Amino acid sequence: QVELVESGGGLAQPGGSLRLSCATSGFTFSRYGMNWFRQAPGKGLEWVSGVGSDGRATYYQDSVKGRFTISRDNAKNTVYLQMNSLKPEDTALYYCAKGRYGAVSDECDYWGQGTQVTVSS
Repeated sequence: QVELVESGGGLAQPGGSLRLSCATSGFTFSRYGMNWFRQAPGKGLEWVSGVGSDGRATYYQDSVKGRFTISRDNAKNTVYLQMNSLKPEDTALYYCAKGRYGAVSDECDYWGQGTQVTVSS
């Protein structure tokens, strides 16, 4: 049974930082790319970042480049999203998702429940 459990969300001030974690189980984590998506209030689901199975290839949506860093620890079956220089427009429910392939792809087959990130002064 595949499970993805996000944590680390919360309230941050503009310019602040948060680190999201996604602990996984039920599949061979090191074989698959992983992704982060987000959904802001009243908006559609948006891809944020992805990492390949070995952690070397990383990709970002333009609006988060230089501010967010995706990484993974294959020994811990966990993927992370370090978010710095947060902006109010980063406010959203953040989901991690298992990719269908080892390479980075936004095609995903399993999703977590999400963790809320709110950026406000």
